[in-house]
Amino acid sequence: MSSLASWVPGITAVRTYKRSWLPRDVMTGLVLSALLVPQGMAYAELAGLPAVTGLYTSILCLIGYAIFGPSRVLVLGPDSSLGPMIAATILPLAGAGGDPAKAVALASMLAIFTGLIMVAAGVGKLGFVADLLSKPTILGYMNGLALTIVVGQLPKLLGFSVDADGFLGELVGFFAGIWLPKIPAVLVAVIFAMVVSIAADLEARGVKLVGVLPQGLPQLTWPAVSFSDLLPLFGGALGIALVALTDTISTATSFAERRGELVDGDKEMIGIGASNVAAGLFQGFPVSTSGSRTAVADQAGGKSQLTGLVGAGVIAVMLLAVPGLFAALPQATLGAVVIMAAISLADIPATRRLWHQRKTDFVLSITAFLGVTLLGVLPGIAVAVMLSVANVFRRAWRPYQAELGKVPGMRGFHDTKRFDTYSLLPNAAILRFDAPLIFANSGTFRESVRAAAKRLPEGGWVIIAAEPITDVDTTACDMLDDLVADLDRTGKRLVLAELKDPVRTKLDAYGLEPDIPEDRFYPTLNEAVRACRDATGSQWQTQVREGTV
Repeated sequence: MSSLASWVPGITAVRTYKRSWLPRDVMTGLVLSALLVPQGMAYAELAGLPAVTGLYTSILCLIGYAIFGPSRVLVLGPDSSLGPMIAATILPLAGAGGDPAKAVALASMLAIFTGLIMVAAGVGKLGFVADLLSKPTILGYMNGLALTIVVGQLPKLLGFSVDADGFLGELVGFFAGIWLPKIPAVLVAVIFAMVVSIAADLEARGVKLVGVLPQGLPQLTWPAVSFSDLLPLFGGALGIALVALTDTISTATSFAERRGELVDGDKEMIGIGASNVAAGLFQGFPVSTSGSRTAVADQAGGKSQLTGLVGAGVIAVMLLAVPGLFAALPQATLGAVVIMAAISLADIPATRRLWHQRKTDFVLSITAFLGVTLLGVLPGIAVAVMLSVANVFRRAWRPYQAELGKVPGMRGFHDTKRFDTYSLLPNAAILRFDAPLIFANSGTFRESVRAAAKRLPEGGWVIIAAEPITDVDTTACDMLDDLVADLDRTGKRLVLAELKDPVRTKLDAYGLEPDIPEDRFYPTLNEAVRACRDATGSQWQTQVREGTV
């Protein structure tokens, strides 16, 4: 039973549930249902699907996560950030006719693929893939996504349609179709919009309404899609899984910290993966964690996933007993719901802070933003991933380097770039290389050492403060071996201080010929510097940076 419970957290949740939680969980579930229904329908339409599929999706993903999800508070469901990605994947495959049944089948298969990818990644303990998207690129991607969503929903909000693909087409179409209407009061509560709709008989005036939803619950169905559609669906699922995982891990971590809990990224992947598979088998589409709905559940005092089950139950009762409850809801209101969610995705102040904090991160963010708005949603996520990976490679290729010296009034050795007055040894250069030493940066390291050695007189030492070097590959080992020999031929000496034992073991294991001499390694930087001073007779000499008094 304990082994099963480790894979099915819902078992532990039932066994440890406290009766005192029940009233609060039920009340929170009822509060959540007021958000789940309109948002579920709105995000379904954002994905290019019938509104009712959003309700089917909400029911099944909430049940799936209650069984397989490890968090007590996370709320899953249709998400505004996934809607455009779903639409970008399935609409080109649905055909010019836009057959709703085919679109639903494609979206369901997309959800199954997304779920299977996430479950496989969770079982394989690949939760670290969420790190493929850096914060600046996520920020830029979300800002671009927000703008794309808003522009795409404006025509619906104002009562006309635009036949265009992509952000630029939507934008041109919007300005071509806009008139000078009265300012629409659509950014109001859904209930108020329905009251206005009924009182003013908006349907008779040509306003599109949601209408009566199909009565009944979704049936277990294997999506009927053609073999040729599987590959593009799988490609779209990879991008959706990455975004959903990143969103889930960040949201889960944020709320877990408030509650003093820990996040198991691999179990979260399995939980959200199972929820996606469940949604896909019952005519649903891919889902993610909802930060806004999770915040509502947290603030309302929800104690367990019973809140989600109550919300799913409310939706099920509505579909069975009162499918016409939201019949009078204007389509424009769903557009307004999506726009409000899109606005919450954007974070302009954080983007502005990047400019002041780190210019390269700001450029990454803006590039990801332009990738989404100009190339499209799926290419945009590809751009964001490539930018993040390229940034990692850039930092590995050109890591931070420092020349160390003595600073008045401070013990140890310090980066001389940070101080106006410092002391150096005339016969030595103390260098620090802040990265693993690998094929990508071995050339950078070699040139830095050679440049430092060139400044030294004959008999000088280049001392590497090697503690930050956490790894070394075969290319770097060969480079080190050659570099030691090259400096020896010029009458200079390369030594390494504080090299970590695992890295030193790798140097020995690679079987260098000839081996780097044993006397080139020192356990501490102080010992290396002391040996250098004894051998060269060097004394510390004070340096004052140019331009300072």
